[in-house]
Amino acid sequence: MNLAIRDIRHSLPRFLLTAVGIGMLLMIVMGMSGIYRGLIEDALLLVDKIGADLWIVQHNTRGPFAEISRIPLKMEDRLRAVPGVRSARAFVSHTIQRERIGKPLRIVVQGLSWPEDKGEWIPMTDGRCLGAAHFEMIADKSLGFRPGEKIPLGKDIYTVVGLTRGMVGQGGDGIAFFTVRDAVAIQFDNSGEAVRLERDARRSRAVRQDIGNTHPELLNRAALPDIPALAGPMASAVIVQTGQGADIDKVAETISGWKDVSVHTAGNQRNFLLDGSVDKARRQIGLFRALLVIISAIIMSLILYTLTLDKIHDIAMLKLIGARNSVILGLIIQQAIILGGLGYILAFYSGKWIFPHFPRRVIVTGNDLVWLAVIVLAISVLSSLLGIWKAMSVQPNEVL
Repeated sequence: MNLAIRDIRHSLPRFLLTAVGIGMLLMIVMGMSGIYRGLIEDALLLVDKIGADLWIVQHNTRGPFAEISRIPLKMEDRLRAVPGVRSARAFVSHTIQRERIGKPLRIVVQGLSWPEDKGEWIPMTDGRCLGAAHFEMIADKSLGFRPGEKIPLGKDIYTVVGLTRGMVGQGGDGIAFFTVRDAVAIQFDNSGEAVRLERDARRSRAVRQDIGNTHPELLNRAALPDIPALAGPMASAVIVQTGQGADIDKVAETISGWKDVSVHTAGNQRNFLLDGSVDKARRQIGLFRALLVIISAIIMSLILYTLTLDKIHDIAMLKLIGARNSVILGLIIQQAIILGGLGYILAFYSGKWIFPHFPRRVIVTGNDLVWLAVIVLAISVLSSLLGIWKAMSVQPNEVL
């Protein structure tokens, strides 16, 4: 005869309701772990997927994931001439916000260095990769676009030629892939009036300078839409892949000798993300997770203590008839483990149903489940100590 099981059957509704409460609490602990891991996965997604060996960024900056970086697109050609470099591609990434069906829609615009990079590395779920230099895009399914849909961005209209899943930026917004030239055009799009005012301002500045008086022909050129003296489009970085057998450190040392750029490895970019833009959010979620574990232990201790108080008469009776202390200890510890086990099972299945509906990814791995199971077992045993202490202090004559 198992006293723990018989006692649970005696007050089954209350015990099940308590297990549901514990399960919801453990589900939150599981969810916080999943949000923590999802935050890191989203932040590192592009760095890991894009497969770069070196990141070439603006001089004295840490790259596009840490701060603003501007580097000319022609840097690609310079880097291809470096011994050991297999490929060099421009990296353009920025976030825009538009409105779709009356709701705000944030899109991470990611440039692909077409035709070298057509997006073959992107996990496609529908459609194809980029097949033209302009006006095509690959979109993540979270953005809600459909294959063949026409999306107006800036002064141009782009056709969705492919869909992907799980490709999001570090803020959790879906990524849309364009060619680099299209991504730059979207980023620096200006209205016609803004362009006209800029041309007028350019001419006014030339009039106020001596060069405008000594070279009147410059005043006419100032109003032209394109002036050769103006800087060309800029990228956020240039990513480099080294050839097979090439020494990455030697290639990085060669490029580091240039005074207009800085060189970082893929590992450095990961560290810049984890120690920079997502560091505070990561630490805050980690602290919340630790607090929830402590709170879970306290609540389970109080619940088991209350359950023990309800059995004071029964425990006194057991002691009066000569039951060993191990029998009473087994009663309380077994109930604590059963309560924790039921709560864990409810947390697992509830989270499996609820977590996919969260706005950001919740990633719960097998290691997380094992870790939480060990924590629940430890909490169940430790939280039963308060009830055990109360049970051991019960005197047999209290039955009277």
